[in-house]
Amino acid sequence: MSGAHTPYRLPRGGLIDRKTTHGFAFDGIAMDGCEGDTLASALIANGVRLVGRSFKYHRPRGIISAGPEEPNALVELRRGARREPNTRATQIELFDGLFAESQNRWPSLAIDVMAINGRLSPFFAAGFYYKTFMWPSRLWEKLYEPIIRRAAGLGQPPDEPDPDHYERAAAFCDLLVIGSGPAGLAAALVAGRAGARVIIADTDFRLGGRLLSDDGEIDGKPARAWAEAALAELAAMPEVTILPRTVVFGAYDGGTFGALERVNDHVPVPPPHQPRQRYWRIVARASVLAAGAIERPIAFGGNDLPGVMLASAVRTYLTRYAVTPGRRVAVFTNNDDGWRTVAALKDSGVTVAAIVDARRQSHAEQIALANAAGAPLFNGLVTTAKGGKHGIASISVTRHDGGSQVVATDCLAVSGGWNPNIGLATHHGHRPRWNADIHAFVASTPPPGMTVTGAASGELTLGAALETGHRAAASALAALGFKSPAGDPPHADRERADLTPLWHVEGAGKAFVDLQ
Repeated sequence: MSGAHTPYRLPRGGLIDRKTTHGFAFDGIAMDGCEGDTLASALIANGVRLVGRSFKYHRPRGIISAGPEEPNALVELRRGARREPNTRATQIELFDGLFAESQNRWPSLAIDVMAINGRLSPFFAAGFYYKTFMWPSRLWEKLYEPIIRRAAGLGQPPDEPDPDHYERAAAFCDLLVIGSGPAGLAAALVAGRAGARVIIADTDFRLGGRLLSDDGEIDGKPARAWAEAALAELAAMPEVTILPRTVVFGAYDGGTFGALERVNDHVPVPPPHQPRQRYWRIVARASVLAAGAIERPIAFGGNDLPGVMLASAVRTYLTRYAVTPGRRVAVFTNNDDGWRTVAALKDSGVTVAAIVDARRQSHAEQIALANAAGAPLFNGLVTTAKGGKHGIASISVTRHDGGSQVVATDCLAVSGGWNPNIGLATHHGHRPRWNADIHAFVASTPPPGMTVTGAASGELTLGAALETGHRAAASALAALGFKSPAGDPPHADRERADLTPLWHVEGAGKAFVDLQ
């Protein structure tokens, strides 16, 4: 692939196949990507920053994440009877001939008439439509409601009958492992080696979780190499079933789970006699929830502009997809994990415009990393991001010593800590509990037979994820009457994971918690 076609593609690295290219179109503009890209990573490679508009004010929106938590990059996929609205670009596998369009704009994404709502925002308080359009009541259903729905709507469903087929399937197992990051792989290995029937399901098309994006060593080898070896071992076990592209969406009575497998969503048309999607009813004697955690943003003025992204997402695009979201990237963090993005930027050869650490003091090794990256380090806060519909241009920084800075940057990587992904652990009505150590909610009483492990349990370091995953599977197998294979859990050094909570920075401009 010619670098001229994808100006933000890094010259080396990543898990993509550069020899296999795919042509696709976004809003009618032809572009190129690689095998292994998502639509989101391919758009970034082509320099696309603006991907959508917010629901209410129609403010410009860019890609913020690299996973299923994406709130902004919702697109219409395909055309005709197979048109599918409200699909996350971060989860769409790129294929040749893919056609995608942005949503919630008219007449175009760049020129959206409804963007006037942003200028009129002082008159549009929360719930204003419930107070403004109540009289005369006879006009609500025929006039007011259709106008409001069109203004704040999403994509359009197809008008023709669905030509594809769908399947139902049932499966039974001793242990269901939900998630394929370090904790999930460690748990699956223990159960598989014990001869148990194991199903491991992950929503991604490539298994490995954060091991695909982060550095580190496991048992003396690079984390990504360890993950590949673990998956190869699992694939060779006859009692282990691996389900990529599968989201487990419900935990029900009797160890029953609902899951949806996207069997052929990554091809233009499903092959003959094959389903597009498959609904699974999985009955498991025990389960391990290793669904990881979702990085938190920090609210500050202009935090919704294109170019403001989660730090872990920037790291994923750099290391997994070999694309850079910007030429001069700044990092804003309140925790140690954000510094991993600084290291990834440095290793990828991307200019680090500045590092803003919200804590009063940074560690010596972090100061050394900032010096090695040639980046100014400010202990303070990002108060405002400024720019336009094509991305941010600068950030304003207030230092803890009373000074201030304006930093030119076209991308800001933000890390506000992590929220464990505990949705399935609450499906029997149990409320989560607050964990003051990580300043986030964790599971309190998961459904019977379920063990929450890894980052989903609040263990946010690689070493702890491996240990808890190994221990959870061993405990579940013992309860089921299996003899766990001897051996210690995979070893990884415990990295630093300090955090000072920060939710909102006072400053000029609108600050968003819910980016939709």
